[in-house]
Amino acid sequence: MFTIASSFDSLFTMPMPIGEKVIRTIAVYLIVVVLLRIMGRRTVAQLNAFDLVVLLLLSNVVQNAIIGPDNSLVGGAIGVVTLLLLNAAVVWVVRKNPWLDKVMEGDTVVLVHDGKVDHHALQHLGIREGDLKAALLNQGAEDMHDVHEAEMYPSGSIVVELTEQARDASKMDLARVERKIDELTAAVARLSPTS
Repeated sequence: MFTIASSFDSLFTMPMPIGEKVIRTIAVYLIVVVLLRIMGRRTVAQLNAFDLVVLLLLSNVVQNAIIGPDNSLVGGAIGVVTLLLLNAAVVWVVRKNPWLDKVMEGDTVVLVHDGKVDHHALQHLGIREGDLKAALLNQGAEDMHDVHEAEMYPSGSIVVELTEQARDASKMDLARVERKIDELTAAVARLSPTS
């Protein structure tokens, strides 16, 4: 028979020791971080449908590995607190150690140089050429020849430097053109006969 006391008891009674819960959480976190580092560096915005399916399934798989047979509120809270503290500690340690930061985050990779795509780099990073072209279009390149250099940063962001000819006019360029027009207008006005 279901009673209020038994339902509250199941919220706070953990079927496994706290230490096991913490060890499971740390182990799963480290496994996932290492595997994600090995598998690639695309950001969430660059995920395709297959990546999204894997991410959703991964979250379900690791949930079971972290909580085990424990469905208690306290057990879930311990898992969450452990994950957040562990992540904060790992980020702090990695940021304080340049060598470890480089190992965990990786280097900037050149994807395009002077209009030429580095197909080996794309293959190594698991990026399709279509995805690269979309990123280049988003940053103002109408054609591959418009790109002086495109790099993928450790964060997964693709940053594009356009060639001189492909860059939009800056405010300084427009101001210079306006001054020239004003000078030409004044010169024409001086040359034209007054009525």
